[in-house]
Amino acid sequence: MTDTRPWKLRPASAFDLRAVNRVIESAIDTWDVPARVKRLSMPLYRYSDHDLDFLDLVVAEAEGIGIVGVSAWERADQGDAPAGHSALLLHGIYVAPDQHRKGVGTQLFKAAEKAAASRGLDGVLVKAQPGAGDFFFALGLERVPVKDHHRDYPHRFWKPVNGVSDAVRWKSVRKDY
Repeated sequence: MTDTRPWKLRPASAFDLRAVNRVIESAIDTWDVPARVKRLSMPLYRYSDHDLDFLDLVVAEAEGIGIVGVSAWERADQGDAPAGHSALLLHGIYVAPDQHRKGVGTQLFKAAEKAAASRGLDGVLVKAQPGAGDFFFALGLERVPVKDHHRDYPHRFWKPVNGVSDAVRWKSVRKDY
C-alpha cells in the first residue's frame, strides 16, 4: 500500500529548530489561555540544540510547505511511570493550526508508540495541556489518576504497548476535563 499522506515523518536536526519552534509557537497561540500566559510560557516550550542531546525530536514535513508538526520524547523517570512499568514520556505534539485534523498529530503519536515498543518499554506516558484530553482519549489513552496532589501532574495519560494492555488498567475520568 502506498503512503499518500502529503507529509513525511523524520528525525529533526539542529538545522530544523527554527521551523520547529515556529510550529510550536503557532500551536500554542491556539491554546485557550490568556495571552500573558502564552507569552510567559513560550520560552519553556522552545527546543534548542542541547535538547537534541537527550530527546528524540520528530518532525512531520510537507513538500512545498516545510515542517507542519513536531513531537518529542524520552524515557520516563521510573517514578513517573505506572508502578512496575517502564514508559516513554511524550513531551508534546505540536501541529501547525492550518494542518489540524489532517492526521499529523495522530501519526506523530504513532511514531512515539513505535519508539516505545522498539525499546521494549511498556507504554507511552503523556503530560498534556488541560485542553488536549479529547485528542488523547481518541487515540486510546487513559487518564492516570492523581495519587499525590503535591507531586502528580493532573493531566497525565497512559497507553500501553508490547502486549501490556491488560496489565495496567485505570478508570478513565473524563469529567475532570
